[in-house]
Amino acid sequence: MFSPRLTHVLTRQDLALLLAPTYAASDSVDFDEAHERMQRAVSSPRIADVLYDGLSAALEERKSPRTTVDELIDNLSAGVQKRRSRIKPARLTPAISAVMVLLNLELGHAPEMMRGALDNPKGKALLQEGLRELGAHFVSGLIK
Repeated sequence: MFSPRLTHVLTRQDLALLLAPTYAASDSVDFDEAHERMQRAVSSPRIADVLYDGLSAALEERKSPRTTVDELIDNLSAGVQKRRSRIKPARLTPAISAVMVLLNLELGHAPEMMRGALDNPKGKALLQEGLRELGAHFVSGLIK
């Protein structure tokens, strides 16, 4: 994890709110339905952990020699307070779609055979790329 403060600054409820626009766009559901589904998905420790890993990777990429971890977390905290409900949907790339499949599997909205697609080496790599892309999308939307 990038910082032990990350889960306190960006709670699971915040994650659900950030994910909802992208999920709504990918599954063609309204925002309220997407938000409710994302709240259920992030209640799973496994799903929350992989999402935080993606955020951690994005924050690590954002870190520079002149920016400390605490400064980034403080900026993220300020962004969460100001902009968390204004995050736009992420562009639906194949990698982001892999993350949406993972969320749908967790919710029971995807056929179980899709799990095999994410478990093979190519699927795992695509999922990891999607988690980094999604994390970068959130970080760029929250830290100005």
